[in-house]
Amino acid sequence: MIYVAIHTGETLDSAVKRFNQKVQQSGLLRDLKDHAFYEKPSEKRRRASRRRGRA
Repeated sequence: MIYVAIHTGETLDSAVKRFNQKVQQSGLLRDLKDHAFYEKPSEKRRRASRRRGRA
């Protein structure tokens, strides 16, 4: 669970910005996108090999 404590005198915009940075660093959105649709195991392997740099 990702949370951000708002400091005294901090604007809501800066707190939201810190929250968005934490979400990006955690990889939560990437995980959600990866699990949004079923992907066959062969497609997973193909995508992983492309990510590693093989054609």
